[in-house]
Amino acid sequence: MSIQGEFPFRFFVVTFAWSWLIWLPLVLGYRGVGPIGRDTVAAVTTPLTLLAAFGPALGAVYSMRTLDGWAAVRRSLRGLLDLRLGWRATLGAIVMLGGCTCAAWILPEAWGAPRLGAFMDSLTKLPVYFLAMVLIGGGQEELGWRGYILDPLEDRLGPLLGNFVLGTIWGLWHLPLFFLPFSGQAMTPLAGFIVLTIGWSWIFAWIREASGRRTASGPYAHGLANAATFVFPTLIPAGGVLQTRYWIWVTLIFATGLLACLARRRRRQP
Repeated sequence: MSIQGEFPFRFFVVTFAWSWLIWLPLVLGYRGVGPIGRDTVAAVTTPLTLLAAFGPALGAVYSMRTLDGWAAVRRSLRGLLDLRLGWRATLGAIVMLGGCTCAAWILPEAWGAPRLGAFMDSLTKLPVYFLAMVLIGGGQEELGWRGYILDPLEDRLGPLLGNFVLGTIWGLWHLPLFFLPFSGQAMTPLAGFIVLTIGWSWIFAWIREASGRRTASGPYAHGLANAATFVFPTLIPAGGVLQTRYWIWVTLIFATGLLACLARRRRRQP
């Protein structure tokens, strides 16, 4: 979906406003500022974080409604149900996202690092984890990131720079979570996380293009990327440790994403 007319800056305003107005009181409350105490923050961080993660989707819906009307919103929502992604998008996502995560998980063992145990005790639970990631564990963001704002950014800046900008903004959107000890980003290196979201942006855009620009490719790719870390964990859940696997992972994702983006540009050339 290519956006015509004015660039929808309002998407970013609504996305950040919704998410940060939920996250920032939690950050302040954890530091003893405001009416929310630490015990309350610990109890409500997970459900409120899930609610805040709908910011990009709400930003997309608001922008589509105000710029193009409810018909555009309905078309976009119907696109989430079109699961005809094709074999290239389906298998390409597994190879790139799963392959990079598996490689980063196992490579340190070559120089004596102990194996990092999976976060799930049985692979039979993987479909449940995947579905959870698609619906509420990241995939819900994709109506906004890839389903709406990607096209106008690529129209303006091209696939390489457009996704670099989107990946940076996407990473910085998570910023309040780095100051919440109960969130998934609490022990994650911020610089590494932004490298990851840039690489993911290039990969997700490749998957979307391979699917015929179907909106459902975003939740699929995002859910798969997050679910892979439950099978092949790359982050040690402790502070003050050298996150070797994590840095290998984000480097592999960045390099793979860059190659995928360059391949897209080459396919587009006459």
